[in-house]
Amino acid sequence: MVYKAEYLWLDGTTPSAQIRSKTKVIADGEAPPIWGFDGSSTQQAAGESSDVVLNPVLTVPDPIRGGNNVIVMNETLLPDMSPHPTNTRAACAAAAEKFSSFDTWFGIEQEYTFFQGRDPLGWPEDGFPAPQGDYYCAVGSENIFGRDIVEEHMDACIAAGLTIAGINAEVMPGQWEYQIGPVGAPQVADELWIGRWLLARIAENYGVTVSLDAKPVKGDWNGAGCHTNFSTKQMRENYAACEAAAEALGANAAEHIANYGAGIEDRLTGQHETASYKDFSYGVSDRGASIRIPWQVARDQKGYIEDRRPNANMDPYLVTRLVIDTVCGAASK
Repeated sequence: MVYKAEYLWLDGTTPSAQIRSKTKVIADGEAPPIWGFDGSSTQQAAGESSDVVLNPVLTVPDPIRGGNNVIVMNETLLPDMSPHPTNTRAACAAAAEKFSSFDTWFGIEQEYTFFQGRDPLGWPEDGFPAPQGDYYCAVGSENIFGRDIVEEHMDACIAAGLTIAGINAEVMPGQWEYQIGPVGAPQVADELWIGRWLLARIAENYGVTVSLDAKPVKGDWNGAGCHTNFSTKQMRENYAACEAAAEALGANAAEHIANYGAGIEDRLTGQHETASYKDFSYGVSDRGASIRIPWQVARDQKGYIEDRRPNANMDPYLVTRLVIDTVCGAASK
C-alpha cells in the first residue's frame, strides 16, 4: 500500500514569495524523504544547474485527500545541503534557537481578500458596494460573501492539526481573517504557510482566488494586514517588559518596515486603522498605533503586544525572525 504526500515550498518570486506544491507517492511505513524540484521554473536556479532540494520540516494530515495522506512543509536547500538563498526559514530557526531562553510565542492574524474574476467576491458588476461599516463580523447575505469557503478552510486547518485560533469577517466586503497561534517560531510560520496553501486549494473548488495584496482595492477601503502578536516569558510575567519590547521595535522601525511586505506604503497611510509607515507609535487599545498593547494586558500588567504593521503578503519566517532578533536582542544587552 501507498500514501500521497503533498510537498509544499516557497519559490523565488519577488517581491512576495509564492507557495508551490507537488505530490509524491510513498510506500506505507516510510517517512516523507528529502526530495527536489526544478528551480529554473520557480526563479530559484539557472537551467544549467537547476536542482533545488526539498527538506521536510513539518508533516500534517492532509484534510483535502483524507485517509493516511499528508501535507509536508519543506525548506529549500542547495545540493550541498546548505540553505538556499530564498530560504528565510533557516535564519528564523537560528534566531529562535539563539534566544530560546525567552520562550517566544506568536499569534498571527492572516487577513485576505476573495476575488472572483477582477472584482472582490460579492461586489456588484458595476460600481461599488455600500461603504465600510456593516461587514466586519457581520451576518446575512447582504454583508457576507464566501462563508462556505471560510468554514471549509477552518475545518481543514483543524483536521490538519494546525494551531488555528479562529476566523472572522473583516472590514471590507469579501475580506476575511484566520488566526494561527499562540505557538513558537518557526512552527507558527510553517503553519501559516500551510494554512495559506489550504485556503487557496479549497478556493479553487469554488472558482475563487485568494489575494494577499496589501491594498486590494484603492480608495476608502481597508487594506489587508497580518497583525503579529508576540510575547516572551518576561512579557507574560511583567508589563515593563511589554513596554520595553515596544520601545525596541520603535528603535529598529526602519528595518522592520522594509521587510514587512510589498506595498506597505499603500496600506500604512495613517488611515483605516493604521499608523503611517513613516512614523512609529505604541499605545494601549490603540488600533491606529504601530504597536497596540491590548487593554487586558495593561489591566493585568503582563501579557503580549500586537505589531499591526506587517502586510497580508508578509513572509512570516522573516517577520518572526526580525521580531525575535529586535526584542530579544535588546533585552539581552
